[in-house]
Amino acid sequence: MQSKKRIKLKKILSNYQLYLFILPALIYFIVFHYVPMYGVLIAFKDFVATKGIMGSPWVGFKHFERFFDSYQFWTLIKNTLGLSVTQLIVGFPLPIFLALMLNQIRSEKYKRFVQTVVYAPHFISVVVLAGMIYVFFSNNGLINNLILIFGGDPISFMAKPDWFKPLYIASGVWQETGWAAIIYLAALAGVSPELHEAAVMDGANKWQRIFHVDIPAIMPTAVILLILSVGNIMNIGFEKAYLLQTPMNQPAAEIIPTYVYKMGLQQAQYSFAAAVGLFNSVINLILLIAVNKFAKKLSGTGLW
Repeated sequence: MQSKKRIKLKKILSNYQLYLFILPALIYFIVFHYVPMYGVLIAFKDFVATKGIMGSPWVGFKHFERFFDSYQFWTLIKNTLGLSVTQLIVGFPLPIFLALMLNQIRSEKYKRFVQTVVYAPHFISVVVLAGMIYVFFSNNGLINNLILIFGGDPISFMAKPDWFKPLYIASGVWQETGWAAIIYLAALAGVSPELHEAAVMDGANKWQRIFHVDIPAIMPTAVILLILSVGNIMNIGFEKAYLLQTPMNQPAAEIIPTYVYKMGLQQAQYSFAAAVGLFNSVINLILLIAVNKFAKKLSGTGLW
């Protein structure tokens, strides 16, 4: 036993540069991600600022029960899951398709131009994006002016709850598809040209090479990104949903992150907001573990 410990210690000392290299990242996660988790205790207390976290009285699952009994519970779950799942179904395959198409472009000049065009929206801030949506889709916006020119009736895009989800999903796809394709392009760059040459020798056309060489090569990357996306499914972007909310589209636009913000920071119900946020995180953790296990069993690829 002693000899095993000495061997381990010797290995660590011989590679001490690597341990020093990851030390800053380790300290960052401990200080900014693990130490603040102490504050989650207020979800089980009636937090009083003057008494502090430890001095506030314990109340058990009172705030969780209040959330589950709330008339807004199922609306929030439906809106959050509806947006997240739709965004995943629509937004996940598109970067793969775009990367496969970009990989087939032989003109480097044209390829760089297309890449620049599709990457650019990623650098637009969420606030500016929300402003653009209002400019284009408001009652006097560009889209309604075009509808009037062609003889149609204007549509209140920002006031009707039915239009919130299409606008949210479409704007997200436009902004992030090009950027998300970068990872798949990097994976495709690692495919050996000899595989394509062998496929050509066997008589495979372009589509057959995509299906039998390129897609299998990027599949492990796609599985990892899918697991991460599903594990983060309840954390749909707060900023855009909050900025696009209006009093009239709120029945479809209110999601758990915006509800936590309003309860916690606007109404100072810190314990209740912490309980709702903790519930959200636990659901994400369960989904992450379940999907990782399922993906590992199905494809042999997983996060751990």
